[in-house]
Amino acid sequence: MNLNLKRFLCKYLAAIALCLPLLANAATDTVVVGQAIDLSGPNADLGRDYVAGIKTYFDVLNAKGGINGRRVQYLVRDDHGQADLAIKAVAELITQARVSYLFGGVGDDVTRAVLDSAEFKRSGLTLYAPLAGADYRKDAKVLFWRPSYQQEIRHIFSHFDKLGIKDVGVVYQESAATADAYRRLAERMKESGIRLSGTVHLGSDPAKMRSETAQLASAKPGFVIMIADTVNAGVFLKEFRKLAPQTFVAGSSLTNLTTLRQLAGGKAVEWTVFSQVVPNPSIGSSSIQLEHLNMMRKYRDEPVSALTLEGFTAAKSWQRLLAAGKRTSGQAEYAIPDGGFDIGGYTVGDVADSNHLSSYVDMALFNKASGLTY
Repeated sequence: MNLNLKRFLCKYLAAIALCLPLLANAATDTVVVGQAIDLSGPNADLGRDYVAGIKTYFDVLNAKGGINGRRVQYLVRDDHGQADLAIKAVAELITQARVSYLFGGVGDDVTRAVLDSAEFKRSGLTLYAPLAGADYRKDAKVLFWRPSYQQEIRHIFSHFDKLGIKDVGVVYQESAATADAYRRLAERMKESGIRLSGTVHLGSDPAKMRSETAQLASAKPGFVIMIADTVNAGVFLKEFRKLAPQTFVAGSSLTNLTTLRQLAGGKAVEWTVFSQVVPNPSIGSSSIQLEHLNMMRKYRDEPVSALTLEGFTAAKSWQRLLAAGKRTSGQAEYAIPDGGFDIGGYTVGDVADSNHLSSYVDMALFNKASGLTY
């Protein structure tokens, strides 16, 4: 080995030695948060808005010095809305990125797949705030920010009950993710004395769907409730509106409104209402709404939505739930205070024996401007 090469290697190794403590300190002074979510698949609009809200709050948090001086590093992976890709992305976040916390993605299929995956189970992590609506065991390693789909259904029924409506049509997409919701809906109708006008089953038989849709329209229900993903809801609405243009149809907060309008058409989405799990994101009537509006203007060049507000509020709640100081081995990620806590105008975490932090539900009408009127 010549003398010049030896000198170069000595300087190179000395530089590495000097950098190692800095790298170690950088890793120690960072809280790594990971998320696998749909950014380019069927629910990309929901995923992108949710991520924008979360990222905005983390930008705010880091600008204030982070968490006890530790900066939040937010790593997002696109799972394209596919369960197998979500499992792969989560495994990479856990084993390679070494995330300390894990936010969830969009939909029950993806959520269940992640919870059942080997790498997630080995990690000991809790999946935080997925955009999913089914009920999960209270001992499952998942903590929801939003209320369950059952709570949304109850609110929808309560809304129309106040209008004196006692007959309803049900549109049901038969799948593992919706089976429990449909069963609970039937129980709720029986308890409330609501008459079933008809049922439309959404599946692989378009002729059956059209026939059942015609029968439902002829029964003239007071309103129709959809338990379906956005694509199937769009297929139904497009057909139903040919026969019943002014019957109220209700959907859940996880309906992708942009996609729904594209599939069904502008006229078809009139007279549709949707449950919402956050207050109107476009006004500042509470401190969390105002903070979200101001910080989105400061950090993001895009409009606000219910999903940006949900992401912002979920991230703020996440910070409030963290134990003081650095987390030690075996320590639970989250500590929910007794009686919950105020998150800027309303209380979350106050529902005993529940893995849902928020029970807030509102109603909004899809308007001609392709937005929601609360």
